[in-house]
Amino acid sequence: MKIAIAGAGISGLTTAFYLQRARPDWELTIFDAGEAAGGTMQTHEVEGFRFEAGGNGFLTNKPDGLKLVEDSGAEDLLLPSSDEARKRFIFDGALQPLPESPQAFLKTKLLTLSQKLRVAGEFLVPPRRDGGEETLQQFGYRRVGKGLTDVFLDAMTAGIYGTTPAKVSVNAAFPLVVNLEREYGGLFKGMLAKRKKEAGPGGILMSFKGGVGTLVQHLQGKIAAEWKLGEPVGVVARDGRRWRVESRSVSGRFDQVVIGAQPCASAAMFDESDPALAALMRRIEYSPIAVVGLGYRSLQHPLEGFGLLTTSAARQPVLGVLWDSSIFPDRAPEGCKAVRVMIGGQRSPSLVEQDDAGLLDTALAGIANTMGVRQQPDVVFTHRWMQGIPHYVVGHLDRVAAIFDHVAERPGLRLVCNAYRGIAMNDCVRNGRELAAQIAGAA
Repeated sequence: MKIAIAGAGISGLTTAFYLQRARPDWELTIFDAGEAAGGTMQTHEVEGFRFEAGGNGFLTNKPDGLKLVEDSGAEDLLLPSSDEARKRFIFDGALQPLPESPQAFLKTKLLTLSQKLRVAGEFLVPPRRDGGEETLQQFGYRRVGKGLTDVFLDAMTAGIYGTTPAKVSVNAAFPLVVNLEREYGGLFKGMLAKRKKEAGPGGILMSFKGGVGTLVQHLQGKIAAEWKLGEPVGVVARDGRRWRVESRSVSGRFDQVVIGAQPCASAAMFDESDPALAALMRRIEYSPIAVVGLGYRSLQHPLEGFGLLTTSAARQPVLGVLWDSSIFPDRAPEGCKAVRVMIGGQRSPSLVEQDDAGLLDTALAGIANTMGVRQQPDVVFTHRWMQGIPHYVVGHLDRVAAIFDHVAERPGLRLVCNAYRGIAMNDCVRNGRELAAQIAGAA
């Protein structure tokens, strides 16, 4: 069996790893447009500081990331986040700690008394019965009120998806939240019921010594494949009972083709052979994100916590600031500190188009306004993702269903990436592992 994998992000890498684990006799060829594997999972070292271009790890509240680590023998690479990282902040005109307990919620200045009472009234809100799709804002206003939605959910959505509650589908982006209402009649009822059943702690953020790029390199070393990095796939077309794949140096026929690239890029692979599929793929939307890393050899701010997220109402030029060296101490040399600033998203997409100097100015304005830090950094890192985070808008589930229904009629063609069913590393790993099992089981 010859299999081509177009896209060496964590979804494609996981698929390749588990395919080879199940069928070591199969031949794998892995393509990627980038010079390095990993997709957005890239760690850049600048004068001893380590900056992530994308996400910084995975949560242990789902088993998938840990299973990949264990199955690939990467346990010694794991790096848990520090205890300091449990503290999180929201900037809504002033920097306030995110409440970590019911008592802290009662005391928080982020909501008024009437807004807190409205949240408590969620127990009395009847569940929605029609099952239709709605935005997170509509869901939040209905169940917990405007106050909590415009502060907590707004900040959270910026941090995860780079968007706003009014623009994201709660059904596509937060299906577990929707299921709580469907199964238990409400969010708090559901959380209490699940706590009694599971009786377990929440997840811990995990990364890897040296950054997430360490896991990517480890997986590469575990996968015996013909690697075609720096070679985007130009054409994927049916060729009899097999598939023809063309890149700069390859024009080969394969029994299976796994498309692990983002649909905004993979659509071009089908422009000639399957324009209907290409058109469906281009319907998937994205939020542009810029990452600015700032390294300080001497910074007075204590950075005691995970970082901060801003609300839309605060009208800040940044979505949030991660205090990286407090989360994972190896992200900065000893005695130094590092932060990463997130810019753009659906709030201010045009800011991502700035040059490096403009992005730096925006980042510095953001930390000055939210943290009171006006010191110039000693080290700077910038990275733009014009198609940064898949944007799960209302209608996303229907768009994904149309794509997968179309592909189901083309035996041997498979899709896997975070644009479809979950953007987190755990989701990507789960989808890749399950896809590998499907392919191996069908052979």
